[in-house]
Amino acid sequence: MVAGYSAAQVRAAEAPHLAAGEPLMRRAAAALAAVLRRELAEIGAEAGASGAGAFGPVLFLVGSGDNGGDALYAAAELAEGGIEVVIAPVGSRMHPEASAAARFAGATFLETAPTSETDASDRADAPAAVLPDGFESAAHDAVIIVDGILGTGTAADPALRGRARAAVAFLCELIEGIDPEQRPRVVAVDLPSGIHPDDGRVPDETVLRATTTVTFGAAKAGLLIEPGADYAGRIEVVDLGLGPELSAMTPLVERA
Repeated sequence: MVAGYSAAQVRAAEAPHLAAGEPLMRRAAAALAAVLRRELAEIGAEAGASGAGAFGPVLFLVGSGDNGGDALYAAAELAEGGIEVVIAPVGSRMHPEASAAARFAGATFLETAPTSETDASDRADAPAAVLPDGFESAAHDAVIIVDGILGTGTAADPALRGRARAAVAFLCELIEGIDPEQRPRVVAVDLPSGIHPDDGRVPDETVLRATTTVTFGAAKAGLLIEPGADYAGRIEVVDLGLGPELSAMTPLVERA
């Protein structure tokens, strides 16, 4: 059985570990990087490629919060290992330390046009022109797309907006037009961006359907409840040492 917990429950379970200074984000990122290396090895074996970077980059969609930080630290690990990594910022900012780590490791960052104080990337009606420069080319070349836009800190309405929505809409259309055997794999960080972590609601169908969701500490309930479950793909739960705290809680849902 897989137990699904609410975002608030997972945050409560994490709290004493964070207070003790445990590097939960780094642990999560290392586990995510390990999954991505495995995916690349599988793709290479299927393609007969001798090197992980011989056939295209890993494209990271990076949002403004800790979800984006997890993705950026994982990107840094891959880049340090010689894997081609492209970072597409789709929020109004990036996690500063994680961003610096990815830049130092040699990841390529796509540039975005400056925006006004009411950032265009956060507006529901932002045009497709807010996409980062070079995004379409990177998307066409990518063998893996990493969805690190939104995590469990999403608002009551998890629907994507602005630059993030424009990027995902472009990718959904691109992937739909590719033969299923040739499509890039999609790896979601903690949960596919755009689904509610607690109840699986999908208020806007502009969501990247994941091949694999790497979720941290515990499975989020929304990954196990339709329609969100339909977007999650294979779910891999990363153990962050939250077992004692979670054992005192009643999960929202359990699924075989």
